[in-house]
Amino acid sequence: MADINLTQVEADALIAMEKHRVNDERWDYPVLGGSISVPLISADKRENFILDVSRGKINLAKGTYQNRARQVVVLVRLDFGGQPHRNPDGEELESPHLHVYREGYGDKWAVPVPSNAFPNITDTWKTLEDFMRFCNIANPPSIERGLFS
Repeated sequence: MADINLTQVEADALIAMEKHRVNDERWDYPVLGGSISVPLISADKRENFILDVSRGKINLAKGTYQNRARQVVVLVRLDFGGQPHRNPDGEELESPHLHVYREGYGDKWAVPVPSNAFPNITDTWKTLEDFMRFCNIANPPSIERGLFS
């Protein structure tokens, strides 16, 4: 099994690595309470990644977009429309917030969402596009926008 404790250099390299869809499969944007896990691959086909898209059960504005490497390592996660997050140092951040892998903490540390990367966080569809760009998904999967996305 892959080592889940990455160095910051390794994590930063994986985040910056160009990612592509593995095939032309079409995915439906999840309905309320649903989720999808879309496989991705590096340009050199040496690293596998997963794009997770999850929706809240009741609140249309609640969800999570997540990019994983090596099956279990969360590199980047965007939580929106949900509860505040408490960092290991006790600082509390309101939702939305962005988790970026931090050596020694994994995805347990969150930061405010950078408005330059996510200019319209209330638009979940646009935010998904911004998230894929933020994670360097150069050839994104085909995700069909649903009625409530």
